[in-house]
This record gives sequence, C-alpha cells and structure tokens, in this order.
Amino acid sequence: MPCTIKEFNGKEYKCFFELTLLVIGGKWKPIILYLLFRDKVVRFGELRKKMPEITERMLTKQLRELEADGLVHREVYKVVPPKVEYSLTPIGESLMPVLDSMRDWGVEYEEFLYGGEVLKGEGYEKK
Repeated sequence: MPCTIKEFNGKEYKCFFELTLLVIGGKWKPIILYLLFRDKVVRFGELRKKMPEITERMLTKQLRELEADGLVHREVYKVVPPKVEYSLTPIGESLMPVLDSMRDWGVEYEEFLYGGEVLKGEGYEKK
C-alpha cells in the first residue's frame, strides 16, 4: 500500500517512523523527556542546570514543541516570582520503553565501538 502524505502540527509525514521522529527527533527532546520521566516534575531552571550545554532559547523551544505535541504538561502557578513546572503527560510517559530501548542500543553500540567496553563519563542518565 503506498504511503499517503499526512500532516501534524504543520509538518508533513508519510509513515509512522517519520511521525515519531517529528515528535521526539533532535538532540534535546529525548533527553528532556528522560529527565522529566526520571524526576517526575521539574522547573525550567532545574532542567537548564541538568542540561548545561543547551541554551535557554533552545530549551524553551523544545519544551514548547513537546507541549504542543501533547507529551509535556506545563503548569503555571500564579505566584511571585513566577513558578512553572513541567511533567510528562500519559502519552509522554508511554514513550519511555522506546527511549529505554534507544538507550540500551546506545550501550551496545558503544561496546561495539570500543571492543566490549562502556566508557566512563558524565551524562544525563542514571540507570
């Protein structure tokens, strides 16, 4: 059966792989999703500290896209100073087995690259 062009949030896709990559693709989105899953509820500044390489502008953009796509919930509290918390929605949480599989593949690939060894280093994950 030939693929038909479909549209999601102004972006075209032809197959479910493309749709998945539209939603979680890129360098930062899987890491943001992982951190929200691990820590459950996170403020913007906390995310920024846990991801020192990301710019504030990029983090804002990625969070907005994840929220627009229904994966992240943004809770704004009417207090001074303003308080905003981020958490995963149920459909966002349903991605965790996919992201865990991607992480596990990364471990296997690193072992492949370095002769069965996993290199030590700092990162975002604790497993």
